[in-house]
Amino acid sequence: MAGALCGVWVDDTGQVHVTVATADGGRENRIETVRPFAWLKAPPAEPLSAGITVERLRGEGPFGWLAHGETQAEFEAFLKTEKSEGRTDVIRPAESQFLLQQRQRLYRDLPFGSLRRCQLDIEVASPAGGFPDAANAEDRVLAIGLRLDGVNRLLVLEAMTDAAEKALLAEFTRVLLEADPDTVEGHNLFKFDLDYLRQRTRRYKLPCAWGRYGQKASFRSSRLKVAERWIDFTRCDLPGRAVIDTYLLVQLHDITTREMTSYGLKEAAIYFGVTDDTDERTYIAGADIQRVFREDRARFCSYLEDDLRETQGLADQLLPTFFEQVRTFPTLLQEATLRGATSKIDLLFQEEYYHARQACPLPPEVTPFEGGYTRSFREGVFRHVLHFDVASLYPSLLLSIGRNPKNDTLGVFIPLLRRLREYRLHYKQVAKTGPTPEARAEAQARQTNFKILINSFYGYLGFSGARYGDGELAAEVTRRGRELLQALIDAFAGHGCTILEADTDGIYLSSAEYFDRPEELLALVAPILPAGIELEYDGKYTAMFCYKAKNYALYDGRKITLRGSALRSRGIEPYLKKLSDRLIRFLLGADAESPVELAADYRQRLATASVPVAELAKSETLSMNPDAYERFVAEGGKPRRASAEVALQLEPRPRMGERVAYYITAKAKGRTSDWQRARALAKYDAAAAPYDPAYYTEKLDDWLERYAPFLGVPAPSQIPPAPAPGAQGELGF
Repeated sequence: MAGALCGVWVDDTGQVHVTVATADGGRENRIETVRPFAWLKAPPAEPLSAGITVERLRGEGPFGWLAHGETQAEFEAFLKTEKSEGRTDVIRPAESQFLLQQRQRLYRDLPFGSLRRCQLDIEVASPAGGFPDAANAEDRVLAIGLRLDGVNRLLVLEAMTDAAEKALLAEFTRVLLEADPDTVEGHNLFKFDLDYLRQRTRRYKLPCAWGRYGQKASFRSSRLKVAERWIDFTRCDLPGRAVIDTYLLVQLHDITTREMTSYGLKEAAIYFGVTDDTDERTYIAGADIQRVFREDRARFCSYLEDDLRETQGLADQLLPTFFEQVRTFPTLLQEATLRGATSKIDLLFQEEYYHARQACPLPPEVTPFEGGYTRSFREGVFRHVLHFDVASLYPSLLLSIGRNPKNDTLGVFIPLLRRLREYRLHYKQVAKTGPTPEARAEAQARQTNFKILINSFYGYLGFSGARYGDGELAAEVTRRGRELLQALIDAFAGHGCTILEADTDGIYLSSAEYFDRPEELLALVAPILPAGIELEYDGKYTAMFCYKAKNYALYDGRKITLRGSALRSRGIEPYLKKLSDRLIRFLLGADAESPVELAADYRQRLATASVPVAELAKSETLSMNPDAYERFVAEGGKPRRASAEVALQLEPRPRMGERVAYYITAKAKGRTSDWQRARALAKYDAAAAPYDPAYYTEKLDDWLERYAPFLGVPAPSQIPPAPAPGAQGELGF
């Protein structure tokens, strides 16, 4: 642990400031050096200035020259000239250059539990009412909560004056610098807390001196792609520290699971089990914060402390994977949370090519190729379900093929993948047999990181921006994967199993015979696998609802797991979500109550407009900034979007990546499309702009049309029209 690197920052002169752990758990700052470098396509045409050296690299590749500088200033001036010709390839940020050049890694020998962590949360007030705006002179920071290595420290405003707020902000800086944490963690830290503190600090002409080495915080506009969405935020960098936003981490986590309906702190804490229904958690509505601050200070402080506890609880679960990544990649912890797998894997290859003085390639063009095996075999509800998974299918196939990408002239790819797989297997074993719970938890985090990493190698091959990608090799892997899965499907079917769903994640099947003896079934099928490929039994489920390809629900007798956007869309209206939840629980046998009665109740209440609007309002994530959308529309852009139109109604306007809730008003002349009739939920007016019951009844009918076959009841389209008034007849649902 002593000497472990805990922080790195390269200043404008090229001097490297590092923070290392001391034997007593403290932190010590030191000065190191780096020779800034870049790859070149050709030697410079102009004579080299003093302090710049260029060398010819081995092998073939577009970037066949390597330039170094003695000082940062000289090197940046050199790059400026070279960049104008488009001839350079430079690793950014400079801290990654240092780590790569020295073959260093952050936290290499530091257990996660020895990381010095700080959780941050602020509470603010807007006397004028509405959403807080740091630019308003009368707004205030009421309190700043810090949780330092598990101990809360609350800084609370003494009086609603400028002098008191200025003193509070100055005290925050003093406490933070004294604690000297390696990480500053918070939920929505980028988009709210740090930006709000920056604006209030600037108002009082105080420096945002929150970094190490006497450095101020820096802010810049940034964006992060999360699956198909982009999130805009104001990025904050603290030299020598990592800023960790758990609001972004929970969204990155949800890319694969897609189970979360909200990313707010309270909802995320419940989802991850940080808080449950039995916890005495203090809740205060946003509109009541200022009143509770005045009238019940103890409750206010309890609320803030719970926010800090939940933030730490989320980071405890989500941060270790990224912590392990920086022990593998030459990158900073904050960069690891904000960058994709391709750029990180590139760093590993570039490190090897740099030290071997080997010419580097350009990312190749990757032509489209057939993907992995995906097929749904059945629809409906099935019992006695087993799941079998080919362990790390694509990495295993890559190792079996044993061929490096075409432009990997140094032959790094396969040896690196094999080494990482060996690391993973080692830590997987330690996670089971380690001497202490702490050692097993640490090993589990490491093996999880290596599992994610080696599984990313295949995706890297087929990505057009990957420097060492190879579409033909990726296509060969998927072809073999499809053939292997088909052989397994045939083998399972030959033993009387009903195949339900199959893809690269594994095979779901129904087998009453082997439900309590899955290992026997595994032993019958495993012999068909080629050497180096392993089939694993991955779990059993009492029931599975197969809706359509890659959309299904699993029930193990305790927990329901949903897969696919069709069954768990975050944008679905609450009343339809309630119906869907009841449907799935009923079909899987987790609940005896059918959704049919609930659907009938909604139909009756919609007819009298007595369903609360909050149960009908849809919530969507903005895929474009409102200002940009407004320009898009002004220039004749289409299609128009209801959520974007609603964002234009709000003040202040939300940003891309934020969620907007809206409902649909009744049709009017010239206003028939959803985007024309959408109105912000926050502006609901039952008298002047009521919701349209017919619109939501039609949506209810659409829902029933989809799911009626699974419930064994007639779909709305099969029900005869209602009899005329006074006639006899039966109602539908």
